[in-house]
Amino acid sequence: MKMSNIAIKFENISKQYRLGTIGSGTLSHDLNRWWTMNIRGKEDPNLKIGQVNDRAVKSTDDYVWALRSIDFEVKQGEVLGIIGKNGAGKSTLLKILSRVTNPTTGRIMVTGRIASLLEVGTGFHPEMTGRENIYMNGSIMGMTKAEITRKLDEIIDFSGVEKYIDTPVKRYSSGMTVRLGFAIAAHLEPEILVVDEVLAVGDAEFQKKAIGKMQDVSRSDGRTVLFVSHNMGAIKELCKTAILLKNGQISTNGTANDVVREYLSNPVRITSQNDLLNDHIQRRGNGEVRFIEIAVNNDAIFIDPAEEIRIKFKAIVNTEVDQIYFSLLLKSPVHDDPIANTGRVCLFRNHVEAGTIINFEISIVPNTFRTGLFPMYLWLGKEAELAAENYPFDVVDSVYYLNLNSNKSQKELGYKSDQPGGYFNLNYKIENLISK
Repeated sequence: MKMSNIAIKFENISKQYRLGTIGSGTLSHDLNRWWTMNIRGKEDPNLKIGQVNDRAVKSTDDYVWALRSIDFEVKQGEVLGIIGKNGAGKSTLLKILSRVTNPTTGRIMVTGRIASLLEVGTGFHPEMTGRENIYMNGSIMGMTKAEITRKLDEIIDFSGVEKYIDTPVKRYSSGMTVRLGFAIAAHLEPEILVVDEVLAVGDAEFQKKAIGKMQDVSRSDGRTVLFVSHNMGAIKELCKTAILLKNGQISTNGTANDVVREYLSNPVRITSQNDLLNDHIQRRGNGEVRFIEIAVNNDAIFIDPAEEIRIKFKAIVNTEVDQIYFSLLLKSPVHDDPIANTGRVCLFRNHVEAGTIINFEISIVPNTFRTGLFPMYLWLGKEAELAAENYPFDVVDSVYYLNLNSNKSQKELGYKSDQPGGYFNLNYKIENLISK
């Protein structure tokens, strides 16, 4: 195989786990596997069994395929986005690539060194200082002490934790740990950078720096990046190509825009309570009406608080209903406490047929918020006094965010002394309400 311009090649990668156990689970399973593979020279007998990895369906088998028959290539200098629901196999794929775990079948061919940021604190020794962990991580990657020293000041400056660099990392917050981990991974010149969802732990300022650094790494240095995220705006901004994983298999691959569109445009018809879990987000409700698409300022990653905020929603009516109400609540970026609410907004008071698609848009006036990452609580249901056992329809909590960032000071942004600091009713308007 010619690998001249191929950084990573996955060939028939599969990963099987035994539920609730470590390894095969019993001595008899281990002996059977050893006898069949090593003495008889045949394939692992456990490969013939196992369920598809659908986390929403109750298991009837001891084995599950976290990944099944994964084949794709990543070119040198390419930024590949990997998306899918929770449990789709994204992290397992990256752990196999990073050699945290081995595949059950198949092989991966890699050209160059890999730096991975998979979980908060991965590769850090908690008793060692930030500075010592920089040298340890660099050594693991095969770099000399002189090479690490040359990059040391740049890593510390980028991380923004200089004040604590000689403090044991066990005393770091999760955000500080991610800052330092990403700075090490991005600056020690790996040919391949692997980044999981951990950047969501960082604040808005660091997210912006990290995304900019990944763009520089690919465009200027020609290095390869694999990026896993539930932030579709970040995927579209950073990646040219993407793959969509579903139940451990590749469902779609292609341009990032096409894959994201495919991911967001497949509403699930409600046939049972289990189907309510079949999405990439944690949600509650009976599913008679549910959100199927949400976009903030056309999927912008960062929004200037001095700009108008426009949030577009699409929902599907799965069961005939006689009214639909909507509510949006915003939470503090620090304490997760409610700070602003639209109240219950009437979308429809009359009969709405099953299969109806509802499109609506909410706009929030500029300078309503200071900078920060504001979690959104979204609700669809019936009017409160008419609520019965079938209420609410859909609740999506703290998955979508308003990511407000600006280089201007509070004074330059025009904040007034009476700017709301506690809980307040949101100044908004509903537009473009369409059903079809």
